[in-house]
Amino acid sequence: MLRKKRGQKGFTLIELLIVIAIIGILAAIAIPMYRTQTIKAKMTEVTNAMSNVASAVAAYYQDNNGFPACGGIDQIQSSLGVSMGALSRVGVMTVGANGDITATVSNIDVNTVDGQTLVLMPSTSAQDGSIAWSWSGGAGMPPAFVPKR
Repeated sequence: MLRKKRGQKGFTLIELLIVIAIIGILAAIAIPMYRTQTIKAKMTEVTNAMSNVASAVAAYYQDNNGFPACGGIDQIQSSLGVSMGALSRVGVMTVGANGDITATVSNIDVNTVDGQTLVLMPSTSAQDGSIAWSWSGGAGMPPAFVPKR
C-alpha cells in the first residue's frame, strides 16, 4: 500500500534566511539614498531663497549698473525688498560687491551640510548686460548638494 505524502507547510530555514538577506541588502542601499534625497529636498528652500535674491540683484544691476553690497538678511530685505523672514534653513546670507550671493546652510543635517556655504555667482555679458548665474559650494559642501545650474 502506498502512503500519501503530506504537503509541505511553512518555509524552510534556508528560504527564510535568503529572504532576510535580500531585505537587508535592499535596506542597506535604500536608506542612504533616502537620506540623500531628504537633504536635497530640504536644500531647495535655500536654493529658492537664493534664486529670489538673485532676481532682485539682477533688477538692481539693471537699474543702477552695479551690484549692491548687502551684509546680511536684514540688509537684503531693506535694500532689495526680498522678504526672507520665514526662512529656517538659511543661517546667514550676504550679497558681495561683485554680486556673489553667499548663504550659510542651517537646520538641515548636522553631519553633512549644516554650517556649509552655497554660492550663486553672476557673470555679466558685455554685449547686452544680461546676467548668467552659476552655483558653487564652499570647501566643505558635498558636490551632490550643489545645484547643477
